[in-house]
Amino acid sequence: MLTYQAECVVAAGNRLGEGPVWDERLGELFWVDIEGRKLQRYRPLDGRITVHGFDQKIGCAVPAEDGSWILGLADGFYRFDPETEQTGLIVHTDEPDAGNRVNDGKCDPSGRFWAGTMSAKWQRNASLYTLETGGKLTRKLTEVVCSNGLAWAADGKTMYYIDSAERIVWAFDFDPETGAIANRRVAIEYPADEPGGPDGMCIDAEGKLWIGHWGGWQAGRWDPETGKKLASVPIPVENVTSCAFGGEHFDELYITTAGGGSGQNTGKQPLAGGLFRVKVDVPGLPVQRARV
Repeated sequence: MLTYQAECVVAAGNRLGEGPVWDERLGELFWVDIEGRKLQRYRPLDGRITVHGFDQKIGCAVPAEDGSWILGLADGFYRFDPETEQTGLIVHTDEPDAGNRVNDGKCDPSGRFWAGTMSAKWQRNASLYTLETGGKLTRKLTEVVCSNGLAWAADGKTMYYIDSAERIVWAFDFDPETGAIANRRVAIEYPADEPGGPDGMCIDAEGKLWIGHWGGWQAGRWDPETGKKLASVPIPVENVTSCAFGGEHFDELYITTAGGGSGQNTGKQPLAGGLFRVKVDVPGLPVQRARV
């Protein structure tokens, strides 16, 4: 198994760093601190860091074709202009528990924004939604506990999905034209001895999944066809949350982490909540932009 060596590029101290996205038009890495209620930007060219704050928890953010960003804030979906910092509501979610909040999200190859919610009581009462043109919101999955990682195969015919209450990465047949999902099946099931559980993820040009291991001190590269782990990036932080490809050639993997930790690990991770980067052998794909 390959092992890569990562570096911490921003000692951000995030409470819950998540949702990294590389914007190749700007040459910047965007990511959120859910608990810190902020969207952060890192420009490798000169090390510039910009922070946008919000009055709700922010679960995810994706760039739109028109230059704005679509945000998943706690209670719904919003359009955000990073230049003026104006935020406008698109649509609220429709959750059975008002305490549920929007968590991870990404766009499919047709520009629909997929984002799910996390149960406030860690019960199967959360959802996975799609947001389409005109603010049309559709619930795609119910009985979710903690909606998390999303990825699509390069041909657009398979969608991968993580509910972090399970040690499973699910695969669905995907129709790019309609956004329909079908034939839910197990792509990867974490072995009992695999440290941590699956959180956020991204996909590389060979169709392999890179997954943040919450509680596992690493990000891993997995083959969804065989279910086998192929590589690991050890991170000196217990809770590794997500990853995204960036850089000029999309061969730099950015990895987000959370602060804190469990038991004796709390307070013993000086880089917890930091943003990490590692050069990898197989590049990723450009971000899919929202068309909503």
